[in-house]
Amino acid sequence: MNDYYQYFLAVHIIFVVSWMAGLFYGVRLFIYHTEANDRPELEKNILQKEFTKIEGRLWNIITIPAMCLTVLAGATMLYTRPVLLELPWMHVKLGFVALLLLYHFICQNIMKQLRNGIFKYSSNQLRLWNEVATILLVAIVFTVMLKSAVDWVYGLVGLIIFSAIIMMAVKIYKRYREKKGE
Repeated sequence: MNDYYQYFLAVHIIFVVSWMAGLFYGVRLFIYHTEANDRPELEKNILQKEFTKIEGRLWNIITIPAMCLTVLAGATMLYTRPVLLELPWMHVKLGFVALLLLYHFICQNIMKQLRNGIFKYSSNQLRLWNEVATILLVAIVFTVMLKSAVDWVYGLVGLIIFSAIIMMAVKIYKRYREKKGE
């Protein structure tokens, strides 16, 4: 089975890309779904019904299956090369993956709330939330590529700086949209 490691790795990468696409687009749909509340009643009802349908399809047809296949391929890689579990960077990566799984299930909960007409978050809060997936993706990729505890510390500092830059960009974009709307 060790001979097939590269195949499992390829499958893992393909489904990570699909999973991340589903997470990125899903939260973007949540933003639009929330912003539909500001539309006239008829338009609002049509848009929210359509966003509910699109979100459900995206989640059930792409995001959940991609998440499951990502985890399955990753677990198979660890099964074929158990020595990976002895490496400190793998523990860090798995920690970030656990956070990404938590993020996934929180997004799923937000989708269910929106479907039921519960809007707990503003579109700006959802824009910030959307960046959490980006931050986790960057953290996972750098952890895997650097594979070093010392480099990981520098990577963490870089991740914090990257996170701050993303958050500032979201706030700047919000100001731009507010000025444009005036």
